[in-house]
Amino acid sequence: MTSLPPLNAPRFDALTSGPDKLWGLDAIARALGLSVDTTRRLAARPDVPIYRPDGKRYFATRAELNAWLRTKSASRAAS
Repeated sequence: MTSLPPLNAPRFDALTSGPDKLWGLDAIARALGLSVDTTRRLAARPDVPIYRPDGKRYFATRAELNAWLRTKSASRAAS
């Protein structure tokens, strides 16, 4: 399992600013504050809201990524 960096103020700002739709692994990785390789590994997991609607290009929305990160943060806090 890939360990995510903590959701700090700069990462939160990056996730909540700008357009809601993120196209391409580079944009998604920048929004998450992760490397492209790590983002690609996350995209392969069924619980991560990163999609490939045309089978080629990756797509995500900030709202879904924020919700997913909140559930990850909550599950870590409960552990």
